[in-house]
Amino acid sequence: MNRPTTGITRALISVSDKTGIENLARRLSDLGIEILSTGGTAKALRAAGIPVKDVSAETGFPEILGGRVKTLHPKIHGGILGKREDAGHKKEMEEHGIAPIDLVCINLYPFVQTIAKPGTTLSEACEQIDIGGPAMVRASAKNFRDVVILTDPSDYERVLSLLESGSPVDQDLRRELASKAYRMTSAYDVAIASYLGQPGQTGERELFPGTLSLSFSLAQTLRYGENPHQRGAFYRSSDPRDVGVGSAVKRHGKELSYNNVLDAHSALALVREFSGPATVIVKHNNPCGVSTGTTLLETYCQARDTDPVSSFGGVVSTNRIVDLETALEMAKIFLEVVIAPGFSPEALSVLTKKKDIRLLEAPEAFREKAESAGEILELRSVSGGLLVQTQDLIVMPGREQVTFATKRIPTDTEWQDAVFAFTVAKHVRSNAIILVKDQVTVGIGAGQMSRVDSVRLSGMKANRTTRGTVLASDAFFPFRDGIDEAAKLGVSGIVQPGGSIRDKEVFEAADEYGMFMILTGIRHFRH
Repeated sequence: MNRPTTGITRALISVSDKTGIENLARRLSDLGIEILSTGGTAKALRAAGIPVKDVSAETGFPEILGGRVKTLHPKIHGGILGKREDAGHKKEMEEHGIAPIDLVCINLYPFVQTIAKPGTTLSEACEQIDIGGPAMVRASAKNFRDVVILTDPSDYERVLSLLESGSPVDQDLRRELASKAYRMTSAYDVAIASYLGQPGQTGERELFPGTLSLSFSLAQTLRYGENPHQRGAFYRSSDPRDVGVGSAVKRHGKELSYNNVLDAHSALALVREFSGPATVIVKHNNPCGVSTGTTLLETYCQARDTDPVSSFGGVVSTNRIVDLETALEMAKIFLEVVIAPGFSPEALSVLTKKKDIRLLEAPEAFREKAESAGEILELRSVSGGLLVQTQDLIVMPGREQVTFATKRIPTDTEWQDAVFAFTVAKHVRSNAIILVKDQVTVGIGAGQMSRVDSVRLSGMKANRTTRGTVLASDAFFPFRDGIDEAAKLGVSGIVQPGGSIRDKEVFEAADEYGMFMILTGIRHFRH
């Protein structure tokens, strides 16, 4: 048997995720390293023929309270926290019969996985709050100069290779592993705090706590940020309710860019608004084509043809599995990304021939929205701080809740177009003006400093006649000039929030042109 020359003689292993643990323990044991363990881990290692000493045998105290207390003992924490070069520590450890523990391998109870399961009770969730594990991880990480802390199976081989070569685990690696350990316990605590902060029987919740704790895990480093001279990365939310681009799986294509992720998020957020087949095409984080219809192929073609120039190099999202016919149309132009619930095998065979396209499959994003979805917070960094708000989940009110401000009332078809247009406006940069006919975008005016210019731009961007379209505005018209410009485009009616001090002259202008005007009372600014 090889004896270690690396200063590691005893290891404590206690894991819920047993990935790679048998290999780790066996190779440590082959190096003559004594292994301490607990409960299920000890049982699994013994079954594999690996010598193990129970923690209870080390402490002289049994596991109690159904396993809630087993490692919270001076002989464990003293063995971890004792400084090897501190004469006082060494003397005390010898006096109390505390032997050093040089390597600790821990991962925690599966709290996040448990609360993600439908129907999990508060009692069940609380039983998966690990106490001893985080205490040992933090203790080991604090004393990283003397203790190697392993919390990630991907790090096992790095440490084993050093030990088997007779090399010590250097201080840089020990510090790296300690940092990773603290990130793990931090994320674990955030998940627990977030869960316990959700509404209980009283229905109350601290939406904006005094200290906002967030947990995101690195999904990938990006080639660069918005521009090549900026560095970028994508972090995935640890909140199981927060599904979207972060839950997508790449089926084909090169690595995503920073802007790809932003555009895919925007496209996905809008296409999820529709229940029938729908397609959204986004360019530079603004929709440039949106359509609903009877088939996915129809919606894609109509969305693309809203603005064929902008659609080139765009990001596409659909709310149906991409089929062969739609894929053949998509393959006719260059697209950066297609994100959808899935792709048929035939569609994949077509689209994967285009090397520059990225195909993202996100079925979780299209599952039925949970009642708590509105409690997921939107975050935006600013210099010196963070802006936080709830998601904008309000939809167009029904006919009974809106105000018809003009003499003319919309027909059923016009009403449907108004609902569609107002939904799209919610996802377009302010000032937003949307022209719609037959639930297909005709022209989109986005991001202008004045609303009247957005109206003009919507007409300029139109690829077909604007006569008879319904116009949606994300906020009120401050003057009648926007209505005058809409009349030049042949708009049949307008849906807008209302609320301007000049509403009366705006309504009168609409009546002059024989337009209908719907007031929703809802503003949808998007900056």
